[in-house]
Amino acid sequence: MSQPPRVAPRSPNEALKPVAPPAPPPKARKRRRSPFIALLSGLFTTTLILAGAVGGGIVYLDGRSKAPGPLATDRVLIIPKENGVTEIAELLQREGMIEHPWAFKVAAFTSGKAASLKAGEYLFKARASQREILDVIAEGKAVEHSITVPEGLTSEQIIARLQQNDLLTGDVIQVPREGQILPDTYKFQRGSTRQAIVNRMTRDQSRILNEVWAKRPADLPIKTPQELVILASIVEKETGRADERPRVAGVFINRMNRKMKLQSDPTIVYGLVGGKGTLGRGITRPEITQATPYNTYVIEGLPPGPIANPGRAALEAVVNHSRTKDLYFVADGSGGHAFAESLEQHNRNVARWRQVESARRESGRPAVDGGVDRAEPPPATDQRTEAPAATRQQDSQAATAPDQAQPESFPVPGNRRAAAGQPVQAGATAGPAGTRARAFDASEGTTRDPLLNKTFDLNSPKQVPPLKP
Repeated sequence: MSQPPRVAPRSPNEALKPVAPPAPPPKARKRRRSPFIALLSGLFTTTLILAGAVGGGIVYLDGRSKAPGPLATDRVLIIPKENGVTEIAELLQREGMIEHPWAFKVAAFTSGKAASLKAGEYLFKARASQREILDVIAEGKAVEHSITVPEGLTSEQIIARLQQNDLLTGDVIQVPREGQILPDTYKFQRGSTRQAIVNRMTRDQSRILNEVWAKRPADLPIKTPQELVILASIVEKETGRADERPRVAGVFINRMNRKMKLQSDPTIVYGLVGGKGTLGRGITRPEITQATPYNTYVIEGLPPGPIANPGRAALEAVVNHSRTKDLYFVADGSGGHAFAESLEQHNRNVARWRQVESARRESGRPAVDGGVDRAEPPPATDQRTEAPAATRQQDSQAATAPDQAQPESFPVPGNRRAAAGQPVQAGATAGPAGTRARAFDASEGTTRDPLLNKTFDLNSPKQVPPLKP
């Protein structure tokens, strides 16, 4: 800044007088601050403070949510339906799984999982953290239960098992037709509906049937997938041994090719009791020749529908049946079966079985299951002669069932199951010496009339012997 010019004093006295200080500079004019700017500044400062507090809180809560919880042992807990975040948090605290409900709710909302919490039955591990608990409920990782449907049960028996399971809900709208359910072990969550399980069973059966049917050989005397299920159901009921299914299926295939009756005991039972599945006793001799649409001692070929629900192994056994000449099989007394190509061989097998059973009775050991749903083989050696293999008509006659009017005058056919719980051979029957027996449909006009009794499956009609006087 430049100095003001120095003024020479006009007199000594004036020189001794102090020089007056310069006047202060003029005050700068203050600019007025905008209220809007002031507000923004305050908000920014407040936001920074809150963000710091929230960030610190989140870090703190995140650390706590990952820390081991107070649950001492593994625990199964059911989260009821229509429970919100607050109710779930309070339930978890009451059950000793979390300490602070508010912390659980904050974690649920901040993670975006509050709207994803699902009802169900959950298994929580000991010392499960709050985050692990939240993830389990949000992802619906419910406990899975299982129900096993054994091979060879009827649809009615399977539905009864589902009805007895208290973990399932609802009713089955309609019982599936015989053979439409795939026996297997099915997983489900508590509260699943019985109809949903049935739908899965029928879908799986349809899928498996299509897969097996596509692999059938060209010479298989089975023309439709339904016929495959029918024969597989008979094989399923005849033997429970996996290694014997193809050979048992081969016996029936051979008999079909030779136009012989199948003569299977389980078809007698199904013709009498339908979906109930069991007589609860042995088969009587009059019942062997009692004509029903399912009795393969009376009808030609396959029955009109399956007699049970076969598993995949039985379906594949029919398609991949053993290439043998066997026409008969009988229980061998040890849990398996003895197969035979001729009636003479078969009679020897029956004689050996009777020796085994005689020894069993003498030792006081009971039959395997008391002869339930089984018929005894012939009480004496069958003296019939077999028809030439090349003459199908004679084969068919050799397989004709005896007249019902004389149920006690013929040997019980050789294919009846010999031991309780053990399937036996398929065989032919004949009437008294020198005569050829005939059969007739005793069900027509009675309570067993297939047109009146809805338990019979008429969707795949087969020829039933006509009523004769």
